[in-house]
Amino acid sequence: MRASPGLVGLVCLASARLVTGCAGRAEAEPGRSSAAPPPFQSTTPSVFSFESLDDRRVDDASTRGKPTVLAFVTTGSLPSQAQVDFLVAMAGHDGDKVNYALVALETADNRELVELYKKALKIPFPVSLADPPTLTGAGAFGDVTGVPVVVLLDRAGRVAWRMDGRVVKSDELRAAIRGL
Repeated sequence: MRASPGLVGLVCLASARLVTGCAGRAEAEPGRSSAAPPPFQSTTPSVFSFESLDDRRVDDASTRGKPTVLAFVTTGSLPSQAQVDFLVAMAGHDGDKVNYALVALETADNRELVELYKKALKIPFPVSLADPPTLTGAGAFGDVTGVPVVVLLDRAGRVAWRMDGRVVKSDELRAAIRGL
């Protein structure tokens, strides 16, 4: 079985970033679940706004009314890529009932890289760049650098569930969504 040229290029790019030390973020302890009580669940809606790569907004106002899955990833992380693959498949089945958005933990200097990542992984939902506070762990969702980080917001925009540092498979995430 041959890999697609886009995927090969993306893997090469990710490998080059790791070798040169550009990835810059450590991955969290595998399996650290934050589906536990606060600070990972919130009683107040999250307030956030990330710069989208297109005209689709990635902010608190655009996500209200439906459960929302936010995935924080880096382009140089293979677990992040695996997480995106699961979310792309999920969005194809339930994207009309659930909001999905990707937040790349990359600076504006890497916008072109994130655009290539979006294209190579065929991401149909909004992709955005993290704001400076999020990149330093001071954003609305705290430390999200242990990628992948998947945050589930309820219909009111409150953090209802979160997983740091490991890939969340579709059945686990769908169970969390059903629990809302």
